Amino acid sequence: MTDMQAAPSSFRLAYVPGVTPAKWVRVWGERLPDVPLALVAVAAAEGAGVLQDGGADAGLVRLPVDKAVLNAIPLYTETTVVVFPKDHWLAAADEVTTGELAEDIVLHPLDDTLAWEGLPGLPAFERPATTADAIELVAAGIGLLVVPQSLARLHHRRDLTYRPLTDAPQSQIALSWPQDRTTDLVEEFIGIVRGRTVNSSRGRTQPADRAKDATSGRQQRPAAGGRTQNGGKAQAGGKAQAGSRTGGAGKSAGGGKAAGGRSRTGSGSASGAKRGKPRRRS
Repeated sequence: MTDMQAAPSSFRLAYVPGVTPAKWVRVWGERLPDVPLALVAVAAAEGAGVLQDGGADAGLVRLPVDKAVLNAIPLYTETTVVVFPKDHWLAAADEVTTGELAEDIVLHPLDDTLAWEGLPGLPAFERPATTADAIELVAAGIGLLVVPQSLARLHHRRDLTYRPLTDAPQSQIALSWPQDRTTDLVEEFIGIVRGRTVNSSRGRTQPADRAKDATSGRQQRPAAGGRTQNGGKAQAGGKAQAGSRTGGAGKSAGGGKAAGGRSRTGSGSASGAKRGKPRRRS
């Protein structure tokens, strides 16, 4: 792990289409305001390469990645959906299976993120270069498209809709970084993504924490010279101070009432004698 004494000017976070890192970026800004976080948008197929080439310190990418080179912490799995025109007959269904796509052309863009064992539907004459290109073809009535739900939302159009595809492969989003560059700032971001609090973070001690550490554990105990830290005198022998109760009879060490307090007799009398009707002398 590198030394934080020579911290870099910024932390570079790569992210692929469909990923929204805003909530983690916000927490980073609150915890490390002196280290700007720079977002690096990359194509879905380029996330791992950017990390390996040093183009970013860490990245939110789609699995799989080369585990011999990159570390990866899986974060969540996305629902897979099929995108189609709103007037398509699939719009009447709540969810769809791959078998129901058998008679439709299903587009397979070159940047597809799903690990298919066998593609559903009928193949197109050629593969679109990108998911964005495939969306345009779907809108033109050329075919259907199967993508993670976040990409369907990213490329939303009013004339298109989508439904969950229940038996399709799913895409996983992970936090990844080079194995040989696990810096303190990378550890900071790992802690943020995993939901660690400031106190449990493995990274730098925050200014607020240092101030808290400096003041924690202080108690108002007698110091040298018989005075407490707030400037008041400690009572002889460590007896009860003003405003406190005595242990039993409600008296202070000098025989009087505890300063500012009451005795436990219920009458407030130091002697604790009961009040009653005076006797008549004979």
